Amino acid sequence: MFKRALAVAVPAVLLFATGCADQSVGESPAPDAAAAKYPAKTLQIMAPAGAGGGWDTTARSMQKTLQESGLLNGQSAEVRNVTGAAGTIGLAELVTSHQKDAHQLMVTGLVMVGGVVTNKSPVDLSKTTPIATLTAESEVVVVHKDSKYTTLKQLADDIKADPTSVKWGGGSAGGTDQILVGLLAKAAGADAKAVAKQYVAYSGGGETKAALLSGDVTVAVSGTSEFADLVKAGTVRALAVSGATGADAGAGTPAPSIKESGYDLELLNWRGVVAPPGISDSERTAVLKLVDDLHNSPQWKQELADKKWQDFYKSGDEAAAFYAAESTRIKTVLTEIGLG
Repeated sequence: MFKRALAVAVPAVLLFATGCADQSVGESPAPDAAAAKYPAKTLQIMAPAGAGGGWDTTARSMQKTLQESGLLNGQSAEVRNVTGAAGTIGLAELVTSHQKDAHQLMVTGLVMVGGVVTNKSPVDLSKTTPIATLTAESEVVVVHKDSKYTTLKQLADDIKADPTSVKWGGGSAGGTDQILVGLLAKAAGADAKAVAKQYVAYSGGGETKAALLSGDVTVAVSGTSEFADLVKAGTVRALAVSGATGADAGAGTPAPSIKESGYDLELLNWRGVVAPPGISDSERTAVLKLVDDLHNSPQWKQELADKKWQDFYKSGDEAAAFYAAESTRIKTVLTEIGLG
């Protein structure tokens, strides 16, 4: 499904990629003194959410890697948090308050794409300068160790028979977790809109864990790293992961993928980085080089290994095409489950 969505979106995103970068067709990059020595001042990396979450962790991993690998041209990097509305408050600030400032970067991801739709944000990723995608992580579907569900099929059969029989818990409304719940309901032949109404959005992984352990929700959905400790401890059971193949969700043995469980569904929670609109061609080139160098550094490879993130690197026009395709795909999904 993802490949088809990407293929359909490619013709349109050529204009998207060009417009976001403030470029003219056939125009050579103009000399830019500010870009000749980049960064020329402190690099600001915005995490558009609170401390401790996925965006914050990604931003701080970028900061650490840039500093340790000596890529900052003698300058420093700072991380700041702008919270609210699934990242769309930070997105609006980047676009409206930091235009033409190549020293302002922001971490983005699939959650923000969904947040744009559910919050009816007037600003979306097409207003930014796409730089790169960085990482991806499978989602995991988990239940309490005492749950009657031992397989994903048992759960899917129940929501098909009665969409209100299962209460779900996960992250922000319209984010990756709720998108996965809606897609799983569709794949199972259940009423996706009715299932979506049983979803409870929590502000963080800690709240989601507490809700599952207390019995406030029947099933929880989050990134695999979020529940790895509870899966390892045997407190919760992993029914399936959302990547193409099964993966270790913390128990030491692979949990099956949703696809391996009989449902044609894959979903990765990806994260990336964008710059403000209006930066010059040469500034865009300088930012792309910095992020390329970050991605190629041994320090970043170590961060990927330590955080158990998948390397999901696409840069420049390829990243712009991907962002546009995801925006189209997720808007369609959220509309179909009644959140668009």
